[in-house]
Order: sequence, then C-alpha cells, then structure tokens
Amino acid sequence: MSELPHCFQDAEALVDAILQRLGNTLVVGLPLGLGKANHLINALYRRARDNAEISLTICTALTLEAPSASSDLEQGFIGPLSARLFADYPALEYAGALRKGTLPHNVRVREFFLRPGGWLGVPQAQQDYTSLNYTHALDTLLRWQVNLILQLVAPGAPAAHGQPGRYSLSCNPDISADLLDRRQSGELKLLSVGQINHALPYMGGAADRPAADFDLILQSPQYEFPLFTPPHSPAALKHHAIGLRVASLIPDGGTLQIGIGSIGDAIANALRLRQQQPLDFQQLLQLLESPQALKTRHRDPFVLGLYGVTEMLVEGFLALIEAGVIKREVNGKLIHAGFFIGSPILYETLQRLPAETRDKIAMMPVSFTNSLYGNEEDKREARQQARFINSALMVSLSGAVTSDGLADGQVISGVGGQYDFIAQAFALNDARAIITLPATRTHKGKVSSNICWQYPHTTIPRHLRDMVVTEYGVADLRDKSDAEVMDAMLSICDARFQEALMAQAQRAGKLPADYRLPASYGRNTPEQLAQLLAESQRQGLLPAFPLGSGLSAEEEDLAQALSELKTQVGSKRALLATLCSGLRKDAGVRQQAALQRMQLERPKGLRQRIYRLLLLATLPG
Repeated sequence: MSELPHCFQDAEALVDAILQRLGNTLVVGLPLGLGKANHLINALYRRARDNAEISLTICTALTLEAPSASSDLEQGFIGPLSARLFADYPALEYAGALRKGTLPHNVRVREFFLRPGGWLGVPQAQQDYTSLNYTHALDTLLRWQVNLILQLVAPGAPAAHGQPGRYSLSCNPDISADLLDRRQSGELKLLSVGQINHALPYMGGAADRPAADFDLILQSPQYEFPLFTPPHSPAALKHHAIGLRVASLIPDGGTLQIGIGSIGDAIANALRLRQQQPLDFQQLLQLLESPQALKTRHRDPFVLGLYGVTEMLVEGFLALIEAGVIKREVNGKLIHAGFFIGSPILYETLQRLPAETRDKIAMMPVSFTNSLYGNEEDKREARQQARFINSALMVSLSGAVTSDGLADGQVISGVGGQYDFIAQAFALNDARAIITLPATRTHKGKVSSNICWQYPHTTIPRHLRDMVVTEYGVADLRDKSDAEVMDAMLSICDARFQEALMAQAQRAGKLPADYRLPASYGRNTPEQLAQLLAESQRQGLLPAFPLGSGLSAEEEDLAQALSELKTQVGSKRALLATLCSGLRKDAGVRQQAALQRMQLERPKGLRQRIYRLLLLATLPG
C-alpha cells in the first residue's frame, strides 16, 4: 500500500484504473445507506452494462431512492418535497434497472437489508436478497470474495503535501472499518476507493482512517452532492404512549439502544420529558399505568445518565445528549454507533454540537456495537443495565417476533441487528430486550391486530421473548410459562381482538378452559387512550414531530393528514366517511396554508374538490 492515494478528478478515468488493477471480475463492497460512492458505482455499473465481459457483483444494503407517490394527492405533497430534498442526490442507476427488470445478466445486486417496503413485488430483488445478521455480513463478504470497496468519505485537514492526511468513513464504518483493518494487517487483498464529499461530517472512532487506507480517491466539485435526508414521519398518540412506557423501563446509569422511526422519536421525547419536565412525565405515566406497575418503573430524572451503544445513530441520541440524558461516558465516549442516516435535523444537530461533545461520539464497526465478542470483559463492564429497544411488525401470542417479512416469503426489510441486540440482552447479566409495536394496523380501512395467534414468518423465535410494549402496556415475558406469556400478551392487545385470541389459545390447550379476560384489559381502546392523552397533546407535551422534521409547518400538517388517509385508501366506505367529515369542516388559517401548499385552495374539477375535502377532514387543528 502506498502512503498516499492516487487522486482522480474524473470518475471514468478512475474506473479505468480499477479495471486495470482488478481485471473484469469485480465484487464490490458498497456501504449500507448513506456511505455509497454514488458517482463511482454508477460509472462502474455503466461500464459493466456496456461490456458483457465485465462481471460486476454489488454487495450492499439499504439502497437509497427518492420517495415516489402512489396517488395524485400524494404526488402533490411529495413532488415539491422531493425537488427540495432529493433533486441533487444522484440516483443509483443499478437500482433503477433492478426495479425495471432490466439489470444485465453480468450484473448482480446482493442486499442483506432492503429499504423497508421498497422492494416488495420486485422479483430479482426478492430472489437475490440474503438474510443475515448484521454482525455476520463481514464474514459473508469475505466468502463472496469482495475485492473492491467504494466508499463516500469526509476529508481531514490537508497535510504538508496538500492532500488530506486522514479521511473519515463518517456515516459508515459499520463493516468497512473491519475490512480496512484486515487489509492493513495483510489478511485481505482489497482495492480501497473513496469518493470525497464535504457534506459528510468528519467523525472519529474507527471511522477516522489514515490516507494509506485508500488506493484511489475521487475528488472534484462536480462529484459533490447533498446528503440523502428523508424527513421524519409523524408520531401519533399511540407512539407517544409506547414511548412513555418504554422511558419508564430505563434505569439511571444504564445503557441505551434505540432505532429509527416514529416510536424511536417518541421514546427520545419521553426520556427528555423525564429529565427536563419530570412532573409532567410522572403525571403522564400515572394516566397510563396502574399503581402496581408504577412501583417497578423508573420515573425520576437522570443523575448518572445513560451511555449509548447503538447500531444506528439517530436524531434521538443527539437530542438526549443536549437534554442531559446521555452523559455517562465509557472510555471518554458518550455514544458508540455503527452508522447513521437521517433528516436534515441530524446533520444540523451534529454541526451545532460543540466540537468536544461531537468528539465523544465514536463511529465504530458493528462488530463492536452489536456484539460482545472482542474485549468482552470491557464491553460487559460498559454495558450496564442495558435496554436494547427495537420495533416489530407483529408479535404472536406466544412471543415470537415478526419484523422483516411476510407470510408469502416477501421480504420487507431485513433482520439487521435486531437479533444481535436481543442476543446481547440475554448474554448480559442485567440487560433487557424491548420490542415495541402499535397494537393494531389499518389497511384499506380495515383494522387488524398486530398481536396474532401465529404467523408463518418469524424473525425472533419465542424462546428469545423478553419484553413487548404496545400503547396499552408492557408485557414482561422472560422466564414465564406459555400460559403466563399469553395472558401478558392479551393484556397489551387491543380489546377488539382479545376474545378471538383467547378462544384460539383455549382451543389449543394453551390457556385454561376457565380462563377469563380481566375487566381491566377491556380498557385497551383507541378512544380510551385519546381520552387519557389528548389534553397533554394539546399542551404540546406529545408533538407530532418531537425532534423536528425537516419539513415546513404546512408540510408537517400534510404529513399527518396523508398518513391517516393512507390507511383508508382502498376502502370506499372509509373514504366516504372521511369525505362527509370534510363537508362539515371549514378551513381556518392553518388549514388554508396546507391547502395552498397542495394548490387546493381553489379546487378545479371534481377530483380536486374531493381531495380538498379529504384533507380538510384529516388536517390537524
């Protein structure tokens, strides 16, 4: 390896250099999510597309694509938003060909984690998906004989020779750091190529690399591009109820892992309330929980604080640093994380943090964050009273978790690190794995229970059941018998589905024939939840976007309205009821601003008038 990489200002010339060094068989390690060198992989893909003698295998995860609309109404919202947030983000050409079914026979895309819901019904993507734990991806790449990394990097300060002396893997040391370490030690022959992007924050930890880790660098203003910044989704009351309950399960002085999404945002909001507005937090918890349950909950502000060890660095962690919740240091660090991608809020907050605080965030490979192997004694000492919090699609009455796929085999996303953290929870002495999910989902106007009797696809088997939290309560399943587990799951199930589930369990002999649902379980209804929390929502304690959104005020309102409407599409009855509701509402100043953003303040034609009424019925305020 040379001390300094060879710098290029033209992507095509750099691809020439790759082919000259490696020949026509290329197995590319392309980082998950944000860290992809888009211009380089596009140039390499085009070269393979046009030359059948080149064999190109792209090994990656979470291929990012700008959002697309599924209706005219959605397009009215997403169109201007995409133009603002994603217009200058270079589309990944292999993804477009894969989606259209036009990927050349000499190009293969192998992903171990799919953009959630983004590749349903795309045969080639479904067929070439590989189911892996995140910590196993490194070894799989080695067995696939990866010989090339294409990584987006942040440049460090120029050295005496004018080139950066160091580069940062920034958002993605998750697997690349381990690959580069093996390369440094001589265990792995690998061509390492970086594409400089000054928009990436320079992050430390294992992401901070010497220039000698790279053979070739693409550096030119024409290849700079804005980061992919998907806005937040709104948090509903049910998400906040989950967040409040989870926040009371986290002990002071403990360790925290949370993920992306509305529930993760709500958990961060609840922890911030617990720290900064403890009386409000305690009153909210008293509304939700029984006096018996409150005896074992953590309700006081944090004195020692929490330490974060997480696969994904999300906005919530940064908000918790600023709120004084994340303040327990391990080896001088507040957080160790594997990768990040987020809304504009994430990058704004990273820039806003004082340099000495940002230096306390160490970006690490997932072999560190997701596993106890390697320096196990130190990790055990650091990860005290850990609470590893992940979300699911469904949980069976016996505690089996479905997070990544459907009954017909279609993959929604992937296992990612969910199993890794649940395994850690059982390996550590005082840790718990917490699975969160809303009790119900609505599709085409029909409400279904996310607590089910059985489901053909399982992500986490029932022998690893631990804690499950819905808006209606906390089910502590560890060490419980099957009958005790099923009773606990019924206690957090929506009341509309309890009788049927109980009957199935009794027919199977898993609940006693004389078992009866306690009267308290019957209070698990959306109406009861709204009655308990609506006033706190009006007071601003439970906002739709607790961490910010990356949207304008009008777009935040529209995001909430469209989120509700999406559950009704496909049901004429549900849409008709919403339409009638819209006829009874007048547009105030706030609603007028949202309608103007959609160009529906003066609708033209029947379709636009219908859209206007649907939005009037669902817009907040």
